[in-house]
This record gives sequence, structure tokens and C-alpha cells, in this order.
Amino acid sequence: MDFSLFGSWSSRQFAIDLGTANTLIFVPGEGVVVNEPSVVAVESVNGVQQVRAVGSDAKILTGKTGDDIRTCRPLNEGVINDLELAEKMIRHFIEKANGGRVLMSRGPEVVIGVPAASTEVERRVIQAAALNAGAREVWLIEEPMAAAIGAGLPIDEPVGSIVVDIGGGTTQVGIIALKRAMYSTSERVGGDKMDDAIAAYVRKKYNLEIGVISAERIKKEIGSASSSEEGMKIVGHVGGRDVTAGHLSEIELSQTEIAEALHDVVQQIVEVVSRALGNAGAEIASDIINQGLVMTGGGSLLRNIDSVLRDRTGLPVRVADEPLTCVALGAGRALEAPEYRTELHAASGAI
Repeated sequence: MDFSLFGSWSSRQFAIDLGTANTLIFVPGEGVVVNEPSVVAVESVNGVQQVRAVGSDAKILTGKTGDDIRTCRPLNEGVINDLELAEKMIRHFIEKANGGRVLMSRGPEVVIGVPAASTEVERRVIQAAALNAGAREVWLIEEPMAAAIGAGLPIDEPVGSIVVDIGGGTTQVGIIALKRAMYSTSERVGGDKMDDAIAAYVRKKYNLEIGVISAERIKKEIGSASSSEEGMKIVGHVGGRDVTAGHLSEIELSQTEIAEALHDVVQQIVEVVSRALGNAGAEIASDIINQGLVMTGGGSLLRNIDSVLRDRTGLPVRVADEPLTCVALGAGRALEAPEYRTELHAASGAI
């Protein structure tokens, strides 16, 4: 793939996967140059709120600060819930992608992935955040389309393809053929709901309160979408506060327990996929049966979730080669290639 068409430093172009959990920025010819948590740490100084840290530096402070510092996510379930902090976070990441250079008057051209089910108001807010963060022009592309492009699906051919993108805040499904989204849907369930489910399970079963960072760690270490006898032997340790006695405690959790904790969340994801398949036309359905289903996003890395979808749908299922970067890569390709421009929606000038 030739990315030289993106231009020089004087007219930088970036593709942004603005996720609830993580933000990625793809630069043509360089690849993903930013991959950091979508977290901002805000400090109160003499009653004035100031940004203290962004990204990884902010996430490490989660749950470990005093009353004068709070960490927050400017996005929730795929949409912006704090416009001012979102602007500051996007500006920080764009400047980092720009080699640390402060943006000049002629900012970069940017394409950003948006949830398929986002409203026009939510899309305008995302465009406004990027424009006010210094972008010269902002293009939007629906994330299932970007994920399909980034995963290398034959979207420009008369063949139906289906992609399932499981992010931090949403699970999105797109059925695509001839560069058109024949059907797309999203549900506000993903990695964050998995973390919450694990924390709730531990509190209910063991009377232990753990933080979301600990829950996320356990999910990555031993998490699974299905249980097995072997899973009982795979264990991890997590510490927290006993909600009854008040003292600190550490417990051992098995993979089977985590699968039990995640059961309802995984079922929601299966239902989103099933709903999409139910809306596929007869010819498209035939293509999907032959081509199978491709998974992208961080949630696709949960152990055995591909097997669960395979069992429930009866389709071949595979995880994309680089599931974490598919949306950013696909958005970049869409900005570069004229044949994909029809999939983008643009805005320019500060809002």
C-alpha cells in the first residue's frame, strides 16, 4: 500500500481511532505513532481545573490520587461526554503524532472513526472537538467500514463481508459489499462492561471491592468467553478491600470464574451479531457463509470469544491479523484513496 499521497509535513494527515478506552493515530508511511489510553487527569489549582496528564501518564494515576486530582475519560460508550477535555486530549495526541511540534495555523487533515449508530449531534460534537483541537479539516467514517478496510476485507468487490468490531465502549457489526454498508449496527457493550462485570462478580462472591484497573488486568491475564474444566486450573490473583471487614485482602480467581462473570456481556455481543445476520439478504447471506466472520478491536482478543461466536452462528470466525489497529489503518486508507472518499463526511473551519 502506497501512502505517499498523504503529503509532506506541511500538510500532515492523520487517521484517528478515537476510542472510549484507547486512542490510536495512524500516520501514512509511519504506521501507528500514538496508542494511548483515552484518559485525562485534571488537577484543581486555586479552584481552576487544569490538565495534569493525558494518556498513559493519566491512566497510571487512576484510583491513586487525592481529592485535588481526578482522572476521567472524555468519551463514554463511543461518544464524547466532555467536549472541553476531549479537545485537549485530541490536541495532545495530534501534537505527539506531529513529533511534539505545536500545531501551526494550517493544521492537519484528519479522519476519525465514529460508531455506526452515533447520532448526527454526536458526530458534530466529534468534528467540533477535532476542529477546535487544531485540525484543518475533519472527515468521519463509520467504524465498521474502517475496520473492514483495515482488516483487508474485499469491500470493493460484489461479495458480502461481515466484520465485528469489539471496542472498549461499543460492539459494532457491519455487513459490507461494493464499498457500501448494506447493514450496520452497534450496541453499547464492550471491554468496559467486561471490566465492570468482573468487578461486580468479585464483590458479590467474595465481598471484595477491586478497581477497574485490576479488573482489566485480570481480564487480560486469564479472561475467557467460555468455561472449561481446564479453566479451573488457570488462576490469577487480585487484591482489594473487604467491604464487610474493611481490611485489605487478596484472592485467587480461576479462568472459569471469569468466564462466569463475563457470561451476560458475551451473550449481548452474540445477540448483536445475530441481529445483524438476521438482516442480511439471501445473496449476502450466501457470501457470508462462504467467507465467514472477521473480528477486530481489543475485545476480539478475549480468549475463546471467536469459538463462542463460531458455535452460536455456525460460521467460520477469525480474528484479524492486527485487530487493535484495524480502525485506524482503515480510516487512513479511506482518507488516502479517492475511491473511498464517498464514505467520508467532512467539516472544515472551527465550530
